[in-house]
Amino acid sequence: KQSKAQSAPDFTVVLDAGHGGTDSGKKTPYYTEKDIALAIVLSVGKKLSKHPNVKVIYTRKKDVFVDLTQRGHIANKANADVFVSVHCNAHSSKAYGTETWVLGLHANDKNFEVAKSENSVILLEENYKEKYAGFNPNDPESYISLLLTQEDYLDQSIQLADIIQDKFTKKLKRENRGVKQAGFIVLHQTVMPSVLVETGFITNLKEGAYLNSKKGQTEISDAITEAILAYKNSVQQNQQISEAIEKPLANTQSTKKDVVFKVQIATGSKKLDLKPYNFKGLNKISLEKFGRLYRYFYGNTNSYKKALQLKQKAIEKGYKSAYLVAIKNGKKIAIAEAVKGN
Repeated sequence: KQSKAQSAPDFTVVLDAGHGGTDSGKKTPYYTEKDIALAIVLSVGKKLSKHPNVKVIYTRKKDVFVDLTQRGHIANKANADVFVSVHCNAHSSKAYGTETWVLGLHANDKNFEVAKSENSVILLEENYKEKYAGFNPNDPESYISLLLTQEDYLDQSIQLADIIQDKFTKKLKRENRGVKQAGFIVLHQTVMPSVLVETGFITNLKEGAYLNSKKGQTEISDAITEAILAYKNSVQQNQQISEAIEKPLANTQSTKKDVVFKVQIATGSKKLDLKPYNFKGLNKISLEKFGRLYRYFYGNTNSYKKALQLKQKAIEKGYKSAYLVAIKNGKKIAIAEAVKGN
């Protein structure tokens, strides 16, 4: 992330209470999603604001309708470090438990139905066809185009989602429904690590009562707050470690023929054509498949100093989370080991 003034907050969190105003979200005779989501978000924000190096921005602080595009615009304008959207689930069965979503292709029909439900709010917006370039929340084919843009922050989004689910499961003993991927428009609009948290099912009598209670909202907001702070600390520690390793070696001139340096710039669930137009003008892009994901790399050099220059160029192009990897004999090794003896 670009450096900020020393007196300014160094970590910006945008909190998004799902739905609002004319869009109530899921409803039962007893509970309404928009109200529960707002209560949890305001509680998370209050707790985060107590930390001196955290700045909190809300997409809404009261019961108002906010377009999905506007929610993303608020986060992008703030140059936020993370975007967290809070929701409640609903189902005709007695389903219960928490799940956290990141942007991606639907793994199955159930994932599509969840995304379709959350995205249907755009039908309430004026000129939604123009705003969303003809996107139809009810058409599975429309979702493919969402993934044609870079999923630059998928690794970090999954990391944050994993921490949130871990807090829910271990701290609150909630049923863990996992980290999942689907085409949520509200996540597609943002250019930072972003997650959508389904805090539980208001259609489950026991869980709905818990979500609507002061105790439940306090516990859930505690867990989300702790997860965001844990993610923040992890990211900043990694940056500090990287700087501590890189700075003393920045003037290293020699090369090692058996070590290759690359810059990891993005991770995505879709295989993209390795052309500059897909990577903000950068060329010499390579990829590797890691499970169901693709990792994209910029450059290929034996020179550590050249690798640092490539990393800086990637950052200037907008890949703020770009980092170096070193490869020896086809395997990744630590940067410190790669430059040892240079």
